[in-house]
Amino acid sequence: MSAPLVEFENVSLSFKGLKALSNINFTVNEDELFAIIGPNGAGKTSAFNCLNGVYKPQEGDIRWRGKSIIGVRPDRIAELGVARTFQNIELFAHMTVLENIMLGRHVRTEVGWLAGGFWLGKAKREEMANRALVEGIIDLLEIQAWRIYPVAMLPYGIQKRVELGRALAMEPELLLLDEPVAGMNLEETEDMARFILDIREELGISMILVEHDMGLVMDIADRVMVLDFGVVIATGTPEVVQRDENVIKAYLGEELDI
Repeated sequence: MSAPLVEFENVSLSFKGLKALSNINFTVNEDELFAIIGPNGAGKTSAFNCLNGVYKPQEGDIRWRGKSIIGVRPDRIAELGVARTFQNIELFAHMTVLENIMLGRHVRTEVGWLAGGFWLGKAKREEMANRALVEGIIDLLEIQAWRIYPVAMLPYGIQKRVELGRALAMEPELLLLDEPVAGMNLEETEDMARFILDIREELGISMILVEHDMGLVMDIADRVMVLDFGVVIATGTPEVVQRDENVIKAYLGEELDI
């Protein structure tokens, strides 16, 4: 069996004495869809911020393909192959769908700004290749009809797809999805679940999903980790986790009927 893609080993993070994460241990394997759940304030987003270099934990280690990334800058971690979407949409409202997704190619751009400005030779070829890749993402996410519209004009569910598309444009090996269906209605949620599964099947991208929609998590995740006040209280398959007494007591309140 190959080594894990991501490893958290005894990771602890505090803010002025307040423990956000306490001795966290988990792994994410190649081609796995790993979910992190827990109530508000449980430490889910803190784990994401540690993984992509925004926070530096005071204790423990985080490894990417066996090598520690503690202290590595967020832009360098992005170059290694980690992309992220956000719970609160972080798009440029007055730029078009196409332009927003093209921004995701910046991390993979090799030519400098001067060559790019003249749009000749290698710069032109690279721009055309980037455009072709982005058009493929637009097709995959079924947002062709909105590609030339400013994102401020688009429905909320479509904006969430655009943000997902921008992350995909980075050609990640690992995609961090921070509440991808937050605020969506049932139809939009079902569409997003389908796109997540399509991305996994067609692009082979591993994912870590943070989400409050338990139906979505239990339907699509391979394994689930439950956090409560920064502590792991359960990790396992959806079937095992949803029947764990600690999970029922601390988070769900009652056994899930799924």
